[in-house]
Amino acid sequence: MDIDAWVWWLVAAVGLGIPLVITAMPEFGMLSAGAVAGAVVAALGGGIVAQVVVFAAVSVALIAVVRPLANRHSRQRPEARTGVDALKGRQAVVLQRVDRGGGRIKLAGETWSARPYDKTQTYEPGQEVDVVEIDGATAVVM
Repeated sequence: MDIDAWVWWLVAAVGLGIPLVITAMPEFGMLSAGAVAGAVVAALGGGIVAQVVVFAAVSVALIAVVRPLANRHSRQRPEARTGVDALKGRQAVVLQRVDRGGGRIKLAGETWSARPYDKTQTYEPGQEVDVVEIDGATAVVM
């Protein structure tokens, strides 16, 4: 039983795809794509030298081009702030006088208890304040 070369290339592609799934190393996927390209050359009747050259060229090209792009993309993740972290730095409107004893502000459409960052400061209703931090259920403002 003589198996065609393109079948061996597809077996190699699957064999390289397994470590890709197990280790999540994209380089194995790029080598697997190179093996598929080698299978295409073999199916079209190319010789073993052409098959190996296409495998190597496609694999190296994918690694040389895709890997740096993926690395650059992974370093440029936007900082996703959620929950109370997303409220820090936002502006709020004073609803009830804010002093060292407390007060109320409207922050992100909700009413929050508030206290000043500087305990000597007071803020009157209608004034805009910046949220410095969230301490439990109280916004610390300035």
